[in-house]
Amino acid sequence: MTSYCRLMDGLYLLCMVVAGIALLIMVSVIPVGIFARYVLDGALSWPEPVAIVCMIIFTFLGAPVGLRAGTHICVSMLTDRLPAPLQRGARILCDLLMLAFCVMLFQSSFSLCEAMWSQAQASLPAVTYGQMYLPIPLGTLITLLFVIERLFAGEQTARPVVMLGGTH
Repeated sequence: MTSYCRLMDGLYLLCMVVAGIALLIMVSVIPVGIFARYVLDGALSWPEPVAIVCMIIFTFLGAPVGLRAGTHICVSMLTDRLPAPLQRGARILCDLLMLAFCVMLFQSSFSLCEAMWSQAQASLPAVTYGQMYLPIPLGTLITLLFVIERLFAGEQTARPVVMLGGTH
C-alpha cells in the first residue's frame, strides 16, 4: 500500500496546485470584468464563464484535498463520544457511504459531460459545456481514490506531504 500512498501524495499535490491556480485565475478575472463594465463602460463576455469554469475546477479538485487532509467540515459531536472501537466502525461506515456517493456522483456527472460534450457556450465558444463540467467526474474519481486509500491505509493527515500547508 506504500506505493499507492506515494501515488496519492503526487495526486494530492497536483490537485492542490491546480485548484490553487484555478482560484488565482478566478479572483484575477472577476475584477477585470468589473473594471471593464463600470470603468470602461463596456462589458466583456468572457470573465464570467472563465470564473465559473475556475470555480468548478477549484471546488471539485479542492474537495479531495480537503478530504485527504482532514480539513473538511464534519460534525463529530456524536462520534467523539463513542468508545474507540465504535469510532473506528463509524469511520469505516462513513467511508463506505462516501464510496457509494462517489460512484453515484461519478456516473451522473459523467453522463452529464457526455450529453453536453458538443454543446458550445455562447460567451466562451472555445469550451463546451461538457468540457466545463469535466472536473466534476474527475474530482469525484480522485475523491474515490482517496477514500479507498483511507479505508486500506488509514488516515493520511499525519503524512508530511499532507501537512505541507500546516493546517493541523
